[in-house]
Parts: sequence; structure tokens; C-alpha cells
Amino acid sequence: MENITETDIRKPENLVYSRTKVLTNNVLSYCPGCGHGTVHRIIAEVIEEMGIQSQTIGIAPVGCSVLAYNFFDLDMQQAAHGRAPALATATKRLLPEHFVFTYQGDGDLAAIGTAETIHACNRGENITMIFINNGIYGMTGGQMAPTTLPGMKSSTCPYGRDVHIMGNPLKITELVAQLPGTIYVARHAVHTPAAVRKAKKSIRKAFENQKLNRGTSFVEVVSNCNSGWKMTPNQANKWMEENMFPFYPLGEIKDVVGK
Repeated sequence: MENITETDIRKPENLVYSRTKVLTNNVLSYCPGCGHGTVHRIIAEVIEEMGIQSQTIGIAPVGCSVLAYNFFDLDMQQAAHGRAPALATATKRLLPEHFVFTYQGDGDLAAIGTAETIHACNRGENITMIFINNGIYGMTGGQMAPTTLPGMKSSTCPYGRDVHIMGNPLKITELVAQLPGTIYVARHAVHTPAAVRKAKKSIRKAFENQKLNRGTSFVEVVSNCNSGWKMTPNQANKWMEENMFPFYPLGEIKDVVGK
């Protein structure tokens, strides 16, 4: 049998997987098993594959991904809590030839930032919005979020969310899909290889829409929060499949062709 050397493995024609250059070498701050790292990876891959690294500007939020600027080798800006769409709007209008994306959690995008989200989408700002929904405030202690499911426990609703007292979860993605300015709206997950491929395809489409100046593209990723949910990563993924996906069904919600 022919011996295979390290040099053979590293030949371009034999290379199956390599680290994208759009991510830095900094160690991710996310909990083991969290979906944030995977989403970072596929966003970076899309940017690298499209050859737009030098033309892309990311907007970091407040929340678990507050340090996103440490992980993407891109021009990045830090927004005040919930204000990423407003900052992205200004950035894109000042630099229309650049690709601008926001990366926000449910507490940032769907709670304190609800107004900015709605109005940016309604105006049809030519930006890409990436929304990570884990149904909880992951960074600040596991409090109930706008996306917390009915009956779901958190540090501020330890007996479960009672919709008669605390209101219903906010399906912000379905809401923005109704607005005239959104051109593409989708919801995905990243807990399996197949799910990752679908999410990456949607994120790629969102960036390509921006290149065509089509309007707002909005991609939600339903993720686990094993630390906030008090579960192992495997348990959290299973719970997500059984509980989050029925309430937040995956797939493309809106795709306006040829606008």
C-alpha cells in the first residue's frame, strides 16, 4: 500500500476542509455546543467564497456575540444595545458599495431593538440581518426573552412562561416578512451538517441580494443555549428539535424574485 505523507494530505486537490481566513485565530468566547460559533464560521465562509472580505462591514450587538469583532477578520463596528440596524443603515448609506451585515440575538433584535428592526426592514435598507434565536437572554443570566416559548422556564419565569401574564412569544421573523422592504426572509438551524448547508445557502443568498441592491434580507437561525437551558449540548439540541422547531418552523418564509 502506498504511503500517504503529510505533504500529500495538504495538496489542494486532496484538501477537504480548511480554516477560513475571514475568522481570526482568537478563541471563541461561546459556550461549548452553542450555535454561535457555527454561524460565525458559515458567514465567514460565504464572505471568503464571494471574495468580498475587504468590502464587508459587520455590526456587532450587545449580548453573547458582543465580542464578534474579535472573531471576524473584517471591518467591524459595535452598536449600542438593539441599535445595530440603525448603525447598519448609516454605514450602508455612507458606503453603498460595501456589504453590511448585522449579527444579533433575540434580546438585542426582538426586545430592546424591536423598533430599529421593524423600521429598517420596512424601509428596505439594503443590508443583511442575521438573527440568532435561542429563546432566552443567554449572556445576562438566562432571563425570559420575547422569544421564550409558552411554558418554557427561565430565571425570571422559573415555573414557565405564562402567556396570560407575560404575553405570547414574538415571532419577529414572520412579522418582518410582512413588510414591503424585506426581499428575503428565512429561518434555519445549524445543529446538523444538513442544517448547516441549508443555513449557509440562505446566508449566501442574503449577501447576493445585497449585491443586487434588492432590499433587506433577514435570516434567523434557531439555536440552542445549553448553559441557559441547563442542559448538555446533546440534550439542548434534542429539546430544540422537539420544542423550538414546531413553534419556529424552519424554511424560507419570503423570497421575492426579480425585484
